[in-house]
Amino acid sequence: MAESAWFNSHSLLIFGQWLAAAFVLLIIVALVSIGVMYVVDKIQVRHTIRRNYPVVGRFRYIFERMGEFMRQYFFAMDREEMPFNRAQRSWVYRAAKNADRNVAFGSTRDLTRTGTIIFSNAPYPPLAEQSVKPEPVEIGPYCNTPYYPRSYFHISGMSYGALSPVAIKALSNGAAKAGCWLNTGEGGLSPYHLSGHCDIVFQMGTAKFGVRTKDGKLDESRLAELGRHDNVRMFEIKLSQGAKPGKGGILPGLKVNAEIAQIRGIEEGKDAISPNRHLEISNNEELLDFIARVRDVTGKPTGFKFVMGDPSWIDELTDAILNRGEQAAPDFITLDSADGGTGAAPQPLIDYVGLKLSESLPILIDKLTEAGLKDRVKVICSGKMISPADVAWAIAMGADFVVSARGFMFSLGCIQAMQCNKNTCPTGVTTDNPKLQKGLDPTDKAERVANYHKYLEYGVNIIAHSCGVTDPRQLNRRHARVIKPDGESISLADRYPLPPARRR
Repeated sequence: MAESAWFNSHSLLIFGQWLAAAFVLLIIVALVSIGVMYVVDKIQVRHTIRRNYPVVGRFRYIFERMGEFMRQYFFAMDREEMPFNRAQRSWVYRAAKNADRNVAFGSTRDLTRTGTIIFSNAPYPPLAEQSVKPEPVEIGPYCNTPYYPRSYFHISGMSYGALSPVAIKALSNGAAKAGCWLNTGEGGLSPYHLSGHCDIVFQMGTAKFGVRTKDGKLDESRLAELGRHDNVRMFEIKLSQGAKPGKGGILPGLKVNAEIAQIRGIEEGKDAISPNRHLEISNNEELLDFIARVRDVTGKPTGFKFVMGDPSWIDELTDAILNRGEQAAPDFITLDSADGGTGAAPQPLIDYVGLKLSESLPILIDKLTEAGLKDRVKVICSGKMISPADVAWAIAMGADFVVSARGFMFSLGCIQAMQCNKNTCPTGVTTDNPKLQKGLDPTDKAERVANYHKYLEYGVNIIAHSCGVTDPRQLNRRHARVIKPDGESISLADRYPLPPARRR
């Protein structure tokens, strides 16, 4: 017993000595490191703070890096953050998880802020059992194969490459469960887009990834092949994007692996930077020619996506359409907002260029109505549209469909880490790092995508019923109001009166 006790105490003594030695060594290493950093900071000339305050000045960069994360969790109020605040994100998370979406005590939303939308409830709303499912809407009446989507809420363009394969796979399977379409984004059609057998909208960017020849021109044989694919329902020609109008897409070379290069038809490891416009399209006539070309080759509905700048351009476009006849019109127009999102964009464009959807959507609807083209040309809108109220407002303004990218990214688990362009997304949504992708289970996330879609439309239905209609597509401008600068509200129908159709 005594010998055993002596052995244990001796072992503890040796362990304590080793621990003390390790601590002393750590102190020495720390002191040497601080000395080296001090010398380096005093010698270098690139950073003034570090030169004037050696070692201590380095904390500035640490705090700057950590600040965005600390604000999100500890300091920002529920309605303060940009681009999406905590209240918005939390609703999406709860919807995606099929958790309780009810709140208590009162709204934290500022109902007096200029531009705030409120809905006008009816004195005698329809009963719950009187609600009806939206009827299918025809897109492309002059096409060989028109498209008849029933849902009014869909997944906006997100490219494979910008998003990880597991994220795209989850979106595809979730879209199939939800009964909505999935836009490919400008990165081409990948096997992951097709994995869920959902409806697909093929987006053609300015670089024509997936349907390009080696010199970047349109490959009609590849386009025709896509047109014959049963799941590919429509083709969207991207003229511009809300977050970067006038600038093509950007995919850093570090994300261009062999598979992405093969799908897009580009070189592996090199930055994929799209031209700022289609080489074939420099005016309205060429735009209509290109739309007709794609529609003729594919037999599918074809339209274009843009962010509005000068509204007078729409008048010029509608005049060009009417000169040819309504069959020459695009089958749809996707209107993006200046506050749209992207994986990578120059800050001057993301902050200062283009009109917000709140201004451009009523302009587009009114100009199509005035030209007598509103029934012919379906309007799809996008840009920060992630909540039931956003979607209900857009439908009331006259939009036929609403699409969202970042809303569905939140449903996948995105935490707004703002690292989409760095290949370090901590949730595996926007990275090709296999270790980070392992955290995203596409089977589980597909259910969350479908749940988000389901409960968003359920929320729109709640608003519609409160306004006195049985189908959200019956919402119009009389059903919503907007807060004026004096704090009072005005009906959207009075704020944006629909113009009469022009006589032809």
